[in-house]
Amino acid sequence: MDLRELINDPNNTIVDVRGTFEFDYASAEGTINIPLDELPGRVDEFKQMSGMVLLCCASGNRSGYAEAYLRNQGVENVLNVGSWMEVKYLKSNVA
Repeated sequence: MDLRELINDPNNTIVDVRGTFEFDYASAEGTINIPLDELPGRVDEFKQMSGMVLLCCASGNRSGYAEAYLRNQGVENVLNVGSWMEVKYLKSNVA
């Protein structure tokens, strides 16, 4: 399954780990915001998410950190998909 398919699969959850202000300013449709600094208190929430949990941020750095952190906490169904702008592009250009 390629990245476009993962992003457009309704069974997956896309989480933007940017700060609330950044997310409120601009985000990809269908994403939810859980800021990186809130991850430690919300690990159980990630464990309850169905499908793959696709993580994005501004450039892919914070979402990469989030993926590593969550995997260390036992969340296995996570994947860093990079920039929220790439997510937005792939959601709007469905093949």
